[in-house]
Amino acid sequence: MVPRYSRPAMTAIWEPEARFRIWFEIEAHATDKLGQLGVVPKSAGTALWDWWATNPKIDVAAIDAIEAVTKHDVIAFLTWVAEQVGDEARFMHQGMTSSDVLDTALSVQLTQASDLLLADLDALLAAIKRRALEHKHTPTIGRSHGIHAEPTTFGLKLAQAYAEFARCKMRLVAARAEIATCAISGAVGTFANIDPAVEDYVAEKLGLSVEPISTQVIPRDRHAMYFATLGVIASSIERLATEVRHLQRTEVLEAEEYFAPGQKGSSAMPHKRNPVLTENLTGLARLVRSAVVPALENVALWHERDISHSSVERFIGPDATITLDFALARLTGVIDKLLIYPERMRKNLDRMGGLVHSQRVLLALTQAGMSREESYALVQRNAMQVWQSDGALSLLELLKADKDVAAHIASADLEASFGLGYHFAAVDRIFARVFGD
Repeated sequence: MVPRYSRPAMTAIWEPEARFRIWFEIEAHATDKLGQLGVVPKSAGTALWDWWATNPKIDVAAIDAIEAVTKHDVIAFLTWVAEQVGDEARFMHQGMTSSDVLDTALSVQLTQASDLLLADLDALLAAIKRRALEHKHTPTIGRSHGIHAEPTTFGLKLAQAYAEFARCKMRLVAARAEIATCAISGAVGTFANIDPAVEDYVAEKLGLSVEPISTQVIPRDRHAMYFATLGVIASSIERLATEVRHLQRTEVLEAEEYFAPGQKGSSAMPHKRNPVLTENLTGLARLVRSAVVPALENVALWHERDISHSSVERFIGPDATITLDFALARLTGVIDKLLIYPERMRKNLDRMGGLVHSQRVLLALTQAGMSREESYALVQRNAMQVWQSDGALSLLELLKADKDVAAHIASADLEASFGLGYHFAAVDRIFARVFGD
């Protein structure tokens, strides 16, 4: 994790002390239930919680020093807790295996991370909705292959982004539910040395569901789906960021990132106003997606378990969630402060001499009795003149002067085919679909 691209609340989830706190809660809750079942003295759980209430600080350095000798993180943690609590601590971890602690703790961390990411998505959706409604009827040119296509509105561009991130939120809600599982099933997952009731109890206390069947580890298809979902969200971030980057190009300049007083765009060129935030978001999206393939490869573990997934998850768990949290917050800021230029949009829309209305004329000619092939050829031969003039000529005027066109469509009807309102008739309906009535 890089501090430059981290936010405190998400980073805190992955701090060593936070992880050890979750480990302690898992062990203490399990010991409580074992006490209720009569497997260990009830005093054992009480002793753990009494110590916790009066000594809440985790000595990470001391645990690390023990691990340097034991070469085993869970044993190091249990050893340190036993040193603090005393004799009753010997009843901790009865019938459990390390993965019971590690996997359940990771589930807790990923669900906590999910809650922050869902809040991030809510903030982003609110910003996009506000700007979409603001520019619901702002005309702009739609582009396909980077080339002028037909008119749209800037509000529709943002409405599309809203719908996409709304889907992202639904996927993350599902991924959170899938990852929020608890496994306290002992070696190879058979419950031979621990009652399944302990798993039920710990799961309830931690707000998790019970893993139906674990093989000593929680199956990694769950984690693969989780990180794949983060990757999809990252790609949606990049999609919107790329749109802003293109719109900020000098020859387009229909929208641009907010440029703060005193901000500098280039060490060499004082005039520069660069889309640095959205370029940064493109890079961050790549990093989040880089977690997806390793997560997929973690699914195929040997037999009931191996630890080839462990080192991977120590990286991708913190890195992917911290990076995505930062990226969502950054994109929210970009959209919230985005500078939008309707006049430039209209200028670009009109730049190519009315070419953007060519389909309307094509349809009018077919409705007037011409074949589609003849209509296409007729419109295209006039459109290519406008194209080659770089918009200096007018498609409408050329069509009016074309005898073949005049034979089928009156000048007044031609002029009506060049109105913007035709293109925006369904805007309200689309917005109702996206945002509701």
